Amino acid sequence: MMKFFKRFQDLGIEGDKAKYYDQMTREHRIGEMREQANEVNKYIKDGDSVLEIAPGAGYLSIELSKLGNYKITGMDISNDLVEICTKNAMEASVQIDFLQGNVSNMPFQSDTFNFILCVLAFKNFKEPLKALEEMHRVLKLGGTVLIMDLNRKASMKATKKVAENMGLKGMAAYFAGLIQRSGSYTRNEFETFISQTEFNEFTIKETNMGFSIYLHK
Repeated sequence: MMKFFKRFQDLGIEGDKAKYYDQMTREHRIGEMREQANEVNKYIKDGDSVLEIAPGAGYLSIELSKLGNYKITGMDISNDLVEICTKNAMEASVQIDFLQGNVSNMPFQSDTFNFILCVLAFKNFKEPLKALEEMHRVLKLGGTVLIMDLNRKASMKATKKVAENMGLKGMAAYFAGLIQRSGSYTRNEFETFISQTEFNEFTIKETNMGFSIYLHK
């Protein structure tokens, strides 16, 4: 079903769904995002520019901002999530620039960011190859892109666990995991995408549920 809808547009979250996503993330995923922020922190230094694509409710960028003096930008296709991100950053007393934009045509100059991050969103992009090409364009020479996402070949137990981490239970978690997995890519598909870009160095680390893909320019 996810594959069908993203044929027409990139998938965003608006309205009450955006508010629910914010609440769910705040209640169930902050610990996970602190771990992800610590992973990103290994690759950047004070003064670096960081872009998070599809930051959701903004909590990962917020956690990262607490670890160093970084220039962080978050870009989401959803105007409602951009508003929520901005509000959450203000409440956390951190400076992050959240704005609306599409990953297939990002509103940034070339060679802008030292690090680009995209978590559990790549499968939602209508034009995955164009998204990678745009990431390469706006990344500085020597920079890194980190994409964390699900593996379509992951077990249902693993994808159900992802949904449970988002606050869902029982059959709701099962079906949410099924939908998320159905729209995801395999390792071979990711490697095929990457081979068609100007990224000439990459590493894919596999987990029980998916991948951490490091792309270097």
